[in-house]
Order: sequence, then structure tokens, then C-alpha cells
Amino acid sequence: MSEKVLMKGNEAIAEAALRSGCRHYFGYPITPQTELTAYMAKRLPKMEGGVFLQAESEISAINMVYGVAGTGKRVMTSSSSPGISLKQEGISYIAGSDLPAVIVNVQRGGPGLGGIQPSQSDYFQATKGGGHGDYHLIVLAPSSVQEMADLTSLAFDLADKYRCPAMLLADGTMGQMMEPVVLPEPKTGTVEKPWAVTGTQMKREHNIINSLYLSPEVLEKTNFERYKRYETIQEKEVRYESYLMDDADYCIVAFGIAARVAKNAITALRNQGLKVGLIRPITLWPFPSKAIREAADKVKGFVSVELSMGQMIEDVRLAEECRRPVLLCNRAGGMIPNVDMVISSINALKNQVEGGR
Repeated sequence: MSEKVLMKGNEAIAEAALRSGCRHYFGYPITPQTELTAYMAKRLPKMEGGVFLQAESEISAINMVYGVAGTGKRVMTSSSSPGISLKQEGISYIAGSDLPAVIVNVQRGGPGLGGIQPSQSDYFQATKGGGHGDYHLIVLAPSSVQEMADLTSLAFDLADKYRCPAMLLADGTMGQMMEPVVLPEPKTGTVEKPWAVTGTQMKREHNIINSLYLSPEVLEKTNFERYKRYETIQEKEVRYESYLMDDADYCIVAFGIAARVAKNAITALRNQGLKVGLIRPITLWPFPSKAIREAADKVKGFVSVELSMGQMIEDVRLAEECRRPVLLCNRAGGMIPNVDMVISSINALKNQVEGGR
């Protein structure tokens, strides 16, 4: 078994990216993910073929990612909420050109410059597109430093497999905390990418990387074809954790740091005699709608625990199809719900359910 090392979440992402074959990183420092950029600045220039560039802006950085992605190389950028907003046009271009790339968002409170404390208020931006046009990102949500590493490696693999951008969506707590982690084994070899712009050497037709379609019929056809690929992702790549759901009367839905708080609350609630379980989405897109829909057949209600004004709760409600009450337990602006808040929300849900009999 590989040895565990103590690492900060941001650094675990960076090291996992390097071990996954990423040799190109373009970014711009912003709290609370700057350690990731600093780690890449130290390591990449010393690696064969490694390129680190601190761009003059987030807009420049994402367009550099666009360029390298077109050559078929594994490439990554990272930022925090306001910086990701600046990258949205470029992300839309990358998605519209069917290119694989990995984008890391270590979220902070907003809107605007907001604050530098942890948040989950970029959920809508990540899962509903964010930039212009019809597209999706594969969105992965870690809840430990170990998952920061594991899901970074997975993000590169999924991006390559489906030729689309993948996002690691972490909150600031995940980026800053330190935990033991087993790093992924370095990957060798390359994924065949016949579509890449690498120079023809007069041996093949030209490959063209483009997201511009002046014919509306061709653009429509391209979008429909891309959404067929998204349907495959929704069928095959949903990931979630089901925790004590076998006998649960009530279900908490939470991701990231909120899911860790929820587990502690579940322990306390079960000690009080309340059977509560957790569904933790690991893929925020595709969302584990089927798991929540099936849970709605047996539980009495749901509580969505979030570091936002309530965003994921909309997907929970869509998934459970108005069959059960869904309450929100939340803090915003960089605050984190505590165990007592979650317990109070479950008790409020219980009283609502029993009062409605």
C-alpha cells in the first residue's frame, strides 16, 4: 500500500494533476486556491515538457488552456469564484470546441468580490453552464483531501473520455485543510487523440479546432450530437455516496464540507433515535437524481445542507418530484452550518411531517 503523506487540499490537487500527466498549467493567484498555483510554479518548470505560466489575467489563462487543449495535451487551470467568472467565455469556447481540460474552482463567498471564506455558491454556475450557450461541464465535488487528489485524476480521465471540460468544485475549507492522503500512481503513456491539432506532416487531413458555425442548421446538428454525449455521461458517470440510507426515515443531501458536518449530525440524531441518512453527490453534474428519486419512495422528507442561499436544493426538489417536503439548512457569505443547525432542521422536518398527518 502506498504511503500516506500529510498535504493541504490545494497541494494534493496539484500533485495529483502532475501524476495524471498534466504538464501545462495556466493561472492567476487568488485566495483561497493560491497554494495550488504556487505548487505548480515550483514543480512544473523542473519536469520534462512542463510549462507553468502565470497569465496577466484569468481571461488570458483560460484562453491559453483552450490553445493547449486543442493540441491534445493534458492541461489545467485553477482559480476561485470571481476568477472563474472571468473564465466563463473561454470555458464556453472549450466546451463548444469539444476539448478536454480540467478547471479547478476553490470557492469563496460572493457575489462580487465577496470574501475569502469558504462557500458553495457557485453551484448554479458550475452545473447549469455558467457561460453562454447550451453546454455542460462534468462537475466533481470532493469532501476530503483524499478526494481532492482522487477526483483530480478522475477529472482528467473523464475529460479525455468524453472530450469535454471537467471541473473540480471544492469549497475553500477543502482547499485549505490538511489531511493524510495516498497520492495516485503516476500515469504513463498517452491517450490517442486523432482530432488534435499537432501538425499533419502531410500524412492526414487538417484538423480544425473551432466553435463557430455560421450555418444555423450545422450548429443545431452539432449541439444535438453533443447532447447525445451528455446523455451517455448521465447514464454512466453518476457518482454519489449513500450513507446509512437503508433504514433512513429522513435524508440529508449535502456535498463538500457540508457533508462532513451532516455525518456528525446523523450520528447525534441516531443516538436520539431518529433514523437519518445521507446522499452525498460526488458528481454535481451529472446529478444523482435517480438515487434521490428512489429515496423519495421510502423517506419522509429531505434536508439540503448548503454553504449558499440555496442552490442544490432546486435539483433535489426536481429529483424527488414534489412527493416529499424539502427543507434548506444553510449559511452563506463564508459561514458553515454546524451540527446543531442540521439537527434543528431535521427536527423541524419531523415536526412538519408529523403535523401534516
